[in-house]
Amino acid sequence: MRLYFSPTSPYVRKVMVLLHETGQLAEVELVTESGSPVDPGTAPLEANPLGKVPALERTDGPALYDSRVICRYLDARARDGAGAGLYPEGAKQWDTLTVEATGDGILDAALLMVYEGRLRPEELRFAPWVEGQWAKVDRALDALETRWMAHLEGPLDAGQIAVGCALGYLDFRHGARGWRAGRPHLAAWFDRFAARTSMMATLPA
Repeated sequence: MRLYFSPTSPYVRKVMVLLHETGQLAEVELVTESGSPVDPGTAPLEANPLGKVPALERTDGPALYDSRVICRYLDARARDGAGAGLYPEGAKQWDTLTVEATGDGILDAALLMVYEGRLRPEELRFAPWVEGQWAKVDRALDALETRWMAHLEGPLDAGQIAVGCALGYLDFRHGARGWRAGRPHLAAWFDRFAARTSMMATLPA
């Protein structure tokens, strides 16, 4: 398999953490690509017409894209097709998928904030829009702190990976916002999760 990736992409990091956790890293060739919403650059347009990473070329079908799709695929093929269990069966799957969506939603808003400052000319930037994105992050973090800690403290799953990568991205790009304030349980959980070998090996550079 060939994975198109960027070492600073939090969506790529989700896939990389899962590869580490499921022992599949050696089965993937990593190809560095880069681009932005206003310039596709070297983005793998043939693999992903949306011009985004990650994109995964596989031998048994068209390339896959979107980190959630790729993570589901890699989880399903782990352990000789038996699955690694990072997407559990039964009623618990809905909690896992919701926690994963919460982590990805944090990433979506946080990345839009970065693009606003990096890609839009200064005279056209709209501060209320930026703060509106952070309000989404803020609410999602509060929900994790008050509603989802029991899930985060449970067996490793894709939801935890998504949240861990999202919180790592907040530290990486929005550290001055101080997301830990008022969220002692989430902050303590992340300190432990960030120490996992898979997280340490995938720190953005």
